[in-house]
Amino acid sequence: MKAVLLSGFGGVEVLTVGEVERPAPGENQVLVKVMATSVNRPDLVQREGKYPPPPGDSVILGLEVSGVIEELGPGVTGWQKGDRVISLVGGGGYAEYAVAYADHLMSIPERMSFEEAACVCESYITAFLNVFMIGEFRDGESAILHGGGGGVNTAALQLCKALAPTGKLIVTAAPEKMERVKELGADFLINFRETPDFTEIVKEFTGKKGVDLILDHVGAKYLAPNMNSLAYKGRLVVIGVTSGIKAELNLALMMVKRQQIIGSVLRSRPVSEKGEIVAEFTRRALPKFADRTIVPIIEKVFTLDQVAEAHKMMEEDKHFGKIVLRIAQ
Repeated sequence: MKAVLLSGFGGVEVLTVGEVERPAPGENQVLVKVMATSVNRPDLVQREGKYPPPPGDSVILGLEVSGVIEELGPGVTGWQKGDRVISLVGGGGYAEYAVAYADHLMSIPERMSFEEAACVCESYITAFLNVFMIGEFRDGESAILHGGGGGVNTAALQLCKALAPTGKLIVTAAPEKMERVKELGADFLINFRETPDFTEIVKEFTGKKGVDLILDHVGAKYLAPNMNSLAYKGRLVVIGVTSGIKAELNLALMMVKRQQIIGSVLRSRPVSEKGEIVAEFTRRALPKFADRTIVPIIEKVFTLDQVAEAHKMMEEDKHFGKIVLRIAQ
């Protein structure tokens, strides 16, 4: 089968397209004929040699797939060959065929294209897990979502508007993306280039109360302003460390305000735990895609042979929403 391979670790020049053996589904797995996948930030980090796949998962890049079931492995029930599905995968999405666990599958809503479906699993499940399941965001609460315009941030914004419509959302974004973020329903925007320390502006917007939840992928640089911006019993969920891994923490402030700092990664969770997350997402969030309340935002669709261009677009932060790779026509 055709797949994206790495000639080594490094920049986009290590991405090549070649032939590899087609995988076979194991116990409780299915083989998916991949129609589309998406480019996610962890793909770039893995390409650089800094994010190896979990043991047993494919070394091929790609954390989600949309396509059609080609073959059922032993023990699989409830699915049939030909079903249109989307799934999280531990790796292997940048290929014509990929193996996925049956418990990680979701049916593609009738009105959703394969390209739109390829956007759902990694970004929207990540956002749902961390904002609603871990962060316990509720209707009427307030939140800061960092990095307006990225896949997880736009997913979080759309999910919050659909599942907690009276919540107040503060979004940090680059100036060139602020207008589009506003159109998605952000209540207050912060230009992170002009205001790297957003503490005072958040206090002003919230009447000195602070926010109930912060979803952060920046890490060290934002730890102090994040904690200063959290309300009493506020929750900071850290899902990335793009600015570094070490920072000072005012433990006394955290204790007095009874704040929580929660670290979270999706890819390395046990198979059974991912299945539970997918089941909850299917129950609460997927209907919003089926009725088109939520429509995935796609910046551009590339072919598999254009994978280097797709990675370059993400590296240069020129996208809004998701970047898709079309595998089959």
